[in-house]
Amino acid sequence: MSQMRDVSRAGNPVPSLQMTPRAQAWGAAGRALIAGYVDSYSLVNFGVYASFMSGNTTSAGLHVGEANVAAAAHSLLPIPFFVLGIFVGTLLMHADRRAGLTRLSVLVAALLIIEIVAASFAWPGWVSILMLSAAMGIMNISISHVGLQSVSLGFVTGDLNNLGKLLAAGIESPRVRDTQGPWDTHWLRAALLAAIWAAFFTGAVLGAALAARLANWTLLLSALMLVIYALLDNRPPD
Repeated sequence: MSQMRDVSRAGNPVPSLQMTPRAQAWGAAGRALIAGYVDSYSLVNFGVYASFMSGNTTSAGLHVGEANVAAAAHSLLPIPFFVLGIFVGTLLMHADRRAGLTRLSVLVAALLIIEIVAASFAWPGWVSILMLSAAMGIMNISISHVGLQSVSLGFVTGDLNNLGKLLAAGIESPRVRDTQGPWDTHWLRAALLAAIWAAFFTGAVLGAALAARLANWTLLLSALMLVIYALLDNRPPD
């Protein structure tokens, strides 16, 4: 079985004791779906993105240009808490690499459940924005690599950027320099990034469709998915 690699604090790949590239790919795609789902829910209900900070930055700049300071502040609100989520998630991953991914899944699921409570009891919208953006910041760093290929769960622009580069490299040479085996090609890595983008898109579609039907309970599905991931991630390695 192929051995997955992770990224150490110094940025160098180190072997993981828990997940193979295939398992990591499924985990990345599933979490990308959740990111798209939550992003869509947040946009529908609060008018801001929970994981797409480029979109929030553009919206804020647009509102500043229109001299609408209140709307600009609203668009900027998720950004510091998204960064805070990344900060907290990174510390948790570095503290215990064996249980780090499980902890992140549980923490994000807990924040989503708190948001369900907040929506049910009509807490102020800004509270929901803080929790959702922090949750997506945490989840965004939960899986940063599949094998040796860097991936982004909520920043799909980065995935599309790398996808284009891999397609160009695949025309020049199918094999990658840091290959993990004969199966590891530019085309396979491009397919991985395309799948992550498709998962994010699918999640966004589901988030919008179910928000109109499930209302306050919309996020329960994504929270349950994360609980399942936490249980799977906590299994002993094969």
